[in-house]
Amino acid sequence: MNELAITVIGQDRPGIVADVSEALARLGANLTDSTMTRLRGHFTWTLVCSGPGAAEVEAALGPLAADGRLLATVREVGSEVEAAAAGEPYLMSVHGADRLGIVAAVTRVLAEAGANITDLTTRLTGPLYVLVAEVDLPAGTADRVAKRLAEVAAGMDVEVTLRPTETDVL
Repeated sequence: MNELAITVIGQDRPGIVADVSEALARLGANLTDSTMTRLRGHFTWTLVCSGPGAAEVEAALGPLAADGRLLATVREVGSEVEAAAAGEPYLMSVHGADRLGIVAAVTRVLAEAGANITDLTTRLTGPLYVLVAEVDLPAGTADRVAKRLAEVAAGMDVEVTLRPTETDVL
């Protein structure tokens, strides 16, 4: 069975999710994971599905992108491999005046600590910049990471918090 990663990006309008998911359902594609949001009025959806081949899905989504308002890409991906426990789950939030390099600076701290970012959202509202990330930290590193994040945040004049969270159970 094929596993596909699909991205749909374009000018937002009502019905995009319904149109795309109906096209996939008609092909027998099982939508397994997805995330969708609007970014500054632009629709963005990334999903993984299993079932038909990439060419079939591209053909089915083609008419939805024909007017040029949407871009749909399809890529074959390998099956998900069960990973060993990735670490301890934390939630990091950053907020402050917008300035260049906030995301780069705080994510570099995480990368240097061997942390894995599993979800990240940013939002600019007027002059306020907010970043929220779910992060898996290597065991026993939280205090050191929090200290380094505080140093970086102080240098950028933003506030940062790092707190433990529970792992999602579906």
